[in-house]
Amino acid sequence: MEVEMDKLVSLCKRRGFVFPSSEVYGGINGFWDYGPLGVELKRNIKEAWWRDNVQMRDDMVGLDCSIIMNPKVWEASGHVGGFSDPMVDCRASKERYRADQLYVFVYIFPAVNHKGEPTEAWLAGLGASPEDAAEAPEKRAAKLAKKFGKPTDPPTVIPYMQIDVADREKVIGPSTEDRGTLTEPRSFNLMFKTFVGALEHESNVAYLRPETAQGIFANFKNVVDTARVKLPFGIAQIGKSFRNEINPRNFTFRSREFEQMEIEFFCRPEEAPEWYAYWRKARFEWYTSLGLKSEKLRLRDHDAEELAFYSTATADIEYAFPFGVSELEGVAHRGDYDLTQHMKFSGKDLSYFDEERKERFTPHVVEPSAGADRATLAFLCEAYTEDEVGGESRTVLKFHPRIAPVKAAVFPLVKRDGMPEKAEAIYRELKKHNNVYYDEKGAIGRRYRRQDEAGTPFCITVDSQTTTDDTVTFRDRDSCRQWRVPAAGAAQALRDLLEGRSIPEGA
Repeated sequence: MEVEMDKLVSLCKRRGFVFPSSEVYGGINGFWDYGPLGVELKRNIKEAWWRDNVQMRDDMVGLDCSIIMNPKVWEASGHVGGFSDPMVDCRASKERYRADQLYVFVYIFPAVNHKGEPTEAWLAGLGASPEDAAEAPEKRAAKLAKKFGKPTDPPTVIPYMQIDVADREKVIGPSTEDRGTLTEPRSFNLMFKTFVGALEHESNVAYLRPETAQGIFANFKNVVDTARVKLPFGIAQIGKSFRNEINPRNFTFRSREFEQMEIEFFCRPEEAPEWYAYWRKARFEWYTSLGLKSEKLRLRDHDAEELAFYSTATADIEYAFPFGVSELEGVAHRGDYDLTQHMKFSGKDLSYFDEERKERFTPHVVEPSAGADRATLAFLCEAYTEDEVGGESRTVLKFHPRIAPVKAAVFPLVKRDGMPEKAEAIYRELKKHNNVYYDEKGAIGRRYRRQDEAGTPFCITVDSQTTTDDTVTFRDRDSCRQWRVPAAGAAQALRDLLEGRSIPEGA
């Protein structure tokens, strides 16, 4: 089903997945807090990534670098001089926009409007982002028609940056009906600046890291010298990054503080194309293995004009979010650019010596770079379902059990006849191995619905039959099927289900 973004945002707030940061003070744009369920979901996604890409492999080691590094790192990487977006300001609305994400809808108007007043041969109305490109022409045309008359032809869509400088004076900004209110594009560096030490002086300037990759490159020699690794091998890291996005939007998708899951995989230059193809395929399949199996997930190779100057190939793993198709993860063949840059700026040798071949060279790098927050949002979108059970509508999050925030909920049917005590004993046993939940309040159907909405894959109920044959009822979240399991075997039964064993026949 197509999830509506406002419904998902409402559910995330209501059930404790995601809250606006510092909401009691009115919040702060571009920052989000993960609530009790959200932190478990995001943690499970990161742990699945770490388990599959680091702990289950023989050619991968981990790293955890500091958020603030020597500022020369960012000079070498090009972030100080080139990590910027072209921005335009609207003098009328005082709003700021990324110039490379603005689209102009060029309308052809008659020589005079309906009042007989002369008009320009053409006039441009501005769309604020790619997302509104499909509907903005109609909305803008309706407003502009009152002032300039009805356009004679449908609009032509042109990126703002392709409009001649002289013609930009005719452009009408997204939040105004006046022409010529936009400033010329200016570059804004996206890094957060801070100061290290007691004095706020230019000599003490440092930056919050805008990506985790550079910490890996800066530590390449340390890892080679201490971890006994041989090419090909990878270094993986999960950590926070910070970018001073001018226009954070689309819930948690584009934030100023976010978490990355990155790998830098080092290999011989002649082997890099093969490893690029491997990681391109492997990373796509990882998402499908955890439940992103719909047609909304896609793999797109970059055209030649999209590639960074140092990259020979890049592919984006994309997901069709409610607000449009956007990148989840990028897999790039970066060549030897990064290590070469850090050797140049640091003066240190970061080449690799192959003992077997007695050969020294600079390794090439394949980089799978994923966003933990974007992945969390994609899994939320994919899991969100509205269906009907027993004639009643319900909202359910159909998470893969591996990433579900709560693995099982344990209920006593009623608060008497020893059921709460039995249920709590089972809950305590399960809690030794998994994150589980205990609930004895409200009707059993209402308790089931609460867990469906939280994405809990299984519920276990102690009922009247438990007192006679010492079995409990297991319930599956997606199908609502129920079956009996010996109470003493509840923990093993849950483990089997979480590991992928099928629901028993006849359930």
